[in-house]
Amino acid sequence: MAKKDIMDVLKSMGITEDRIVSAALDLYFPHPGVETREQAEAKFRSEMDLALSDPNLALLIYAGVLLEAEGAKCSLPNLEQSDYENDLTCLIADEVLGLAIAKYIGGYKGLFDYVRYDKAKPGILSTLGPFMDDVVAGLIGGISANMYTRAVSD
Repeated sequence: MAKKDIMDVLKSMGITEDRIVSAALDLYFPHPGVETREQAEAKFRSEMDLALSDPNLALLIYAGVLLEAEGAKCSLPNLEQSDYENDLTCLIADEVLGLAIAKYIGGYKGLFDYVRYDKAKPGILSTLGPFMDDVVAGLIGGISANMYTRAVSD
């Protein structure tokens, strides 16, 4: 049986690599090693490939995919459909998942960048459901933190 790839799962949801990169670059700022958007894009894509090769990260992302699918079907336990649809502040499981992804990839710097992306919701993040906006923001935040950190050492 062929191995399922997390990017294929995300693509099936309309979350493409290009849309992730575009959202990431919306909050780009020049930094040593990534002085231009072109350098930042190349470095971000490289860091994303590395991060997404980790099966643990793929499973964390997949947990968000499954939670989003169950939420859309009104099947999440102990959660009113309106709470899911409105992404109420009482719903923090989505934030916890985003934080876990960001920290897993980029450590404490990843957490900082996650918060930046979660608040601003650039690009695709503004179109995603309550779980996937945090999952993708965590992914971008962690990768972004690594991009800036490793760009200096490369």
